[in-house]
Amino acid sequence: MRPGEVEDEGPYDLKALEDDLDPYARAGGRPPGDPVPDPGLGGGTGRGPDDEGEERRISRARALVRTLPALLLAAGACYDRFAPTRFTAAPLFTAAPLVAAPLLSRRATVLTGAAAVALALGLHLRVGAGLHVGGVAELVTVTTVAVLAVLINILVRRSDERLATAREIAEAAQRAVLPEPSGRIGGLQVAARYEAAQAGAFIGGDLYAVQDSPYGVRLVVGDVRGKGMGAVAAVAVVIGAFREAAEQEETLEAVAQRLERALAREGTRREGIDAFEGFTTAVLAEVPHDAPVVRLVNRGHPPPVLLYADGTLRTLLASDPALPLGMGDLGIWPDHAEETRFPSGATLLLHTDGLSEARDERGAFYDPERRLAGRTFRDPAALVAGVAAEVRRHSGGGMTDDMALLAVRRP
Repeated sequence: MRPGEVEDEGPYDLKALEDDLDPYARAGGRPPGDPVPDPGLGGGTGRGPDDEGEERRISRARALVRTLPALLLAAGACYDRFAPTRFTAAPLFTAAPLVAAPLLSRRATVLTGAAAVALALGLHLRVGAGLHVGGVAELVTVTTVAVLAVLINILVRRSDERLATAREIAEAAQRAVLPEPSGRIGGLQVAARYEAAQAGAFIGGDLYAVQDSPYGVRLVVGDVRGKGMGAVAAVAVVIGAFREAAEQEETLEAVAQRLERALAREGTRREGIDAFEGFTTAVLAEVPHDAPVVRLVNRGHPPPVLLYADGTLRTLLASDPALPLGMGDLGIWPDHAEETRFPSGATLLLHTDGLSEARDERGAFYDPERRLAGRTFRDPAALVAGVAAEVRRHSGGGMTDDMALLAVRRP
């Protein structure tokens, strides 16, 4: 069927629609082979096996590392007790409080330092030995290092507190700029996910938004050129303009033009190269309440994919591509919404280039069309969680670009 054709499905059977909302829940489980979703920024409902295994490995490693101070003290005591007098375990005794400083609490660091000093003193005063010049120097060294370890622990704890505060602020900014969409909007099942390429980061230049309106459920996924706070500011502008325009504009083309004007105004406040070369690739979608179709306007963005209930997949390439948002001064091309059939059970996946440009160690790109064709997922949350996990494995955890995923299913 060509993109512009719509097949008439006849009147809706409300009872059938209710039965189709969650068939696997009624059957008592998920379909075989369906990936278990894991939570993340912007979506997810459970932990995946890979994440749980990684957490267990990290937990075991932390437990082992926390025992190092005690092991160092024990090794030093045994060495100093049984080794010849001319050999010393002072390096082990000084290492124990230094290892404890960044890993353990202040009380544990103080106790480790005190134990190191006590062991060093006690072993030098054992039968047949005494405090000589070398022994006093070793004892002073261990004591000095123990005191420094406590000071280091205090500084580390203060830094951790500041980092925790910054993390809370970042989380609040993420929720404000990219709020997690509801699981059901306008009768559609919805799930979104944001994967930041930079470790510890929450948001960047990728964006998504879903808005129910009198004209249908409207969606946008985009990628702002650039990084840093300038990109985050542009994200806020695009999402704010989209939510307002989605409610007020009758057509998807008019929504795209509102975003164009909003970015043009925002560009006048940007400095440097972004003032001249700032742009945003985006794809806008509209799912009407009264028709099994989806309308798309693509502004220089990677094409969405449509996954049908039987596992077949279709990439929704734009037949009339347009320039990205914010480049209207280079020419005027009227937006044209392309319509495609969106039947019950189908899932529309919109994504940024962090998905299609993820590389493995050989430099091969992740191909969503090849990876997802022939597969079915329980719901959109399972889809975005499974795709995110696959991309992490494909790139070896070394993603070079942020990735935003937005999936909607017509029940």
